[in-house]
Amino acid sequence: MGQPSFQASNAIIYVTYGAFLLLGTGLAWKMRNQPKAEFLAGNRTQTAFPLALNFIAAAMGSGILFSYPQLATLAGLQGVIVYAIASACPLLIFAALAPVIRRKCPEGFVLTEWTRQRYGVVTALYLGALTLLTLFLYMVAELSAIGQVIEALTGLDGLPVVIVECVVTTIYTSLGGFKISFITDNVQGAMICCLIIIATITIGAKTEIKPELIADSGLLNASLVGWQLIYILPVAILTNDFFLANFWLRAFASKTDRDLWIGVSVAMVVILIVLTLVGCTGLIAVWSGAFSPDGDGSVAFFLLLEQLPNWVVGIVIVMSVCLSTAAFDSLQSAMVSSASNDIFRNRLNIWWIRGAVVLIIFPVVVLALKAPSILQIYLISDLLSAATIPVLMLGLSERFYWWRGFEVLVGGLGGILTVFIFGTIYYGDAQLGGELILLEQGLYTGDWGAFGAFIAAPVGGLLWGFGALAVRLAVQYTQAKLQGTRFNALDRPSLVPPEDSDALASISGEATTTKVTGKFF
Repeated sequence: MGQPSFQASNAIIYVTYGAFLLLGTGLAWKMRNQPKAEFLAGNRTQTAFPLALNFIAAAMGSGILFSYPQLATLAGLQGVIVYAIASACPLLIFAALAPVIRRKCPEGFVLTEWTRQRYGVVTALYLGALTLLTLFLYMVAELSAIGQVIEALTGLDGLPVVIVECVVTTIYTSLGGFKISFITDNVQGAMICCLIIIATITIGAKTEIKPELIADSGLLNASLVGWQLIYILPVAILTNDFFLANFWLRAFASKTDRDLWIGVSVAMVVILIVLTLVGCTGLIAVWSGAFSPDGDGSVAFFLLLEQLPNWVVGIVIVMSVCLSTAAFDSLQSAMVSSASNDIFRNRLNIWWIRGAVVLIIFPVVVLALKAPSILQIYLISDLLSAATIPVLMLGLSERFYWWRGFEVLVGGLGGILTVFIFGTIYYGDAQLGGELILLEQGLYTGDWGAFGAFIAAPVGGLLWGFGALAVRLAVQYTQAKLQGTRFNALDRPSLVPPEDSDALASISGEATTTKVTGKFF
């Protein structure tokens, strides 16, 4: 290698962080008098191009340098294509659903606001807790990834880099909120695109592929894991995106529905190309002889870099810092906005929320240093979302006006229980059934455990949800008979006219919350 000196590595890393700190704090100072509503969200303020850059920056963290090449070494070209498509295309769901939710809940800026309006307080708190848990897990994964990336690229201890990133992003997101994250993501998104182009051209020009290794690797052939991933990854990533408040904040920030469609579509294409290129480095590492097929595929990208000049590694370091900072500050600002809106209804002073998020950073760092697998962290939240989102989204359709929060809560929890039941039956062991909930064996075991888990979660969730519906209707019917009142559980709810919904939005500069609350039971 292809490995910069100790002094050069430190200079590249900390100058990059310093630049982002100056940019973020400078912008935060300029916006220091912004109202609370603008600190938490930026509804209807952004055009298509900034939205595209933001979705690009928020959707890709430094963990892609581990997970995509690793999948390539296990599932070959088929796995790379499936993973890239499954990661990029679900972004279109925000362009499709955000306008629908915005019409139903004009004052909302996260999914939980509509959930409260549709299903009631209990379900909103349940979704809010899952959202915050998902953001927490993604923060752990991102810090774990950047620490490992820096160690692999430079040989430096990853802990100081993790701490500096937390300090930098915490300072400017605490001072400026969502708007600062949005603006810095524009810069970081543009930098990521440029650096990816340079790194791709260099790897293509400098790497020597050995033709005989292509046939021997078998990576161009279809595999069982590859076929399983065609179902697992779209379900896992699509449903999990619903829990990511940083995406919803950006979707609701679009000025018009047209801006949202254009921005998300552009971002989807760019992300698809980038993730395919990153995944293909795993294939190139095998075919160039840099990586042995029986090794740890998560380091394939870094073994490939060992064959390249120092300046290429320097570019990748800057790219990694950009990726990680962009992802992490988006998660931080989303956690502040979600906690303020979902848990405290925007009634608590925002500085208390900022302080709580700062305190959460400490366990995030500790867990990041101990996290064994970045992919496993994502999979835990994927399974939770696969159980919850199908039963939640039924409420978007007017045909399911009788669907209430009780069914969503029971269905979500029942989906996870169904995974345990499936795992216990499949493996013949209750302990292994419990481990399947955490997907401790990962996706690449060669059996049908993970595949079955991602079928059991959504299907089981729906079955439990309809079972809960039957129980609720039976209880309410019995109560009506005993009390001599009319059974009205299947009556259509009265709708709030759009003009009334708009009137609910505060114009005083405070964050807005809906005053319409749906029924839980």
